[in-house]
Amino acid sequence: MGSISAYETVAGRRYRVRYRTPGHQQTDKRGFRTKRDAELYLASLELAKARGDYVPAARAGVNFEAWSEKWIDSLVQVKPSTLQGYISITRGRLQPRWGSTPLNAITHSDIQSWISDENSRVGARTVRSYHRVFSMILKYAVRDGRLGRNPADGIRLPRIRPKKHPYLTHAQLHELAALCGSEGLVVLFLGYTGLRWGELAALECRNIDFDRRRVQVDRAVLELTDGRLVYGLPKNHQQRSVPFPSFLTDQLQALVASKKSRDLLFTSPYGRPLRVNNWKRKAFDKAADTLADNHPDLLRPTVHDLRHTAASLAISAGANVKAVQRMLGHASAAMTLDVYADLFDDDLDAVGDALSRLGAPEVVGKVWANPEIAASESAADGLGSL
Repeated sequence: MGSISAYETVAGRRYRVRYRTPGHQQTDKRGFRTKRDAELYLASLELAKARGDYVPAARAGVNFEAWSEKWIDSLVQVKPSTLQGYISITRGRLQPRWGSTPLNAITHSDIQSWISDENSRVGARTVRSYHRVFSMILKYAVRDGRLGRNPADGIRLPRIRPKKHPYLTHAQLHELAALCGSEGLVVLFLGYTGLRWGELAALECRNIDFDRRRVQVDRAVLELTDGRLVYGLPKNHQQRSVPFPSFLTDQLQALVASKKSRDLLFTSPYGRPLRVNNWKRKAFDKAADTLADNHPDLLRPTVHDLRHTAASLAISAGANVKAVQRMLGHASAAMTLDVYADLFDDDLDAVGDALSRLGAPEVVGKVWANPEIAASESAADGLGSL
């Protein structure tokens, strides 16, 4: 056990805690204003040593900014798009607030207060992104032996309210494509395949299989903040084969007719890679505004909403959850259901209709009133239990 002693300073009486580290080295910490604070600190030290969570003050005293930069340097296996997001949150939101704070001075309650403040300024999804990056940085400190536990664990986070997607009908999708003029094929391709923008912009002519009417999605491109384009695997590393409708075949064949297999499928009028902001400004934004004006009940669509439209059209055509998952490149069918649960409401209606039809008292009564039907039902039940 350690000891507590008082000493006098110009500012008044203070208390010093003397204790031994797990390595049996004598050390101390001074400056406690009350004996109670010193006793609590000593008790927490002894508990940490007993649990094996003891962290030397020198190791835990590094400030958040220095440690977060060290964490960024450790991210050697993440995709460029993911790394860019982490860096943006770390340097843009976390370091300005926590940069000079020592790791061992970051408390659970302080993080909770900060999360609550952020929630009053930005959306729930953004707040959760801040917390996730913050927690990963602190978890890295725990693994490195600089913190005994992660103070970001167990934080109460705001709930994400489902976002309403503007699903376009077939007619509205073709109308939007017509409004985009020469760029209409891009709109139709996105609206019927569900590719992400980065996946479409990275497509090469070799990725189109006209015999099977399939698009082989095996890479994606990201535009960094400095304007550089970085090519890599699709999101979730989901390389996949996606069908496209036959009525796009002629336009796609015309597009690849004068190109080589490794040439980009879609390019700017000058033959350069498509950049989403340029494309939106020149072709999409005005067309989307006009479409919304023409259909007052329709939310103005974004480029990414064309992906949601593809999911909606596929489901309305009879595609099941697993097929939609594979088409969109989601990590799991559960993720597809989470995003598009509202599109499967008709399935619930069908279940209710089927139960009403098959379980109605008059139907059940007729079955059991007929001995031959009852016998066959019992035999079927017996076989089903084997």
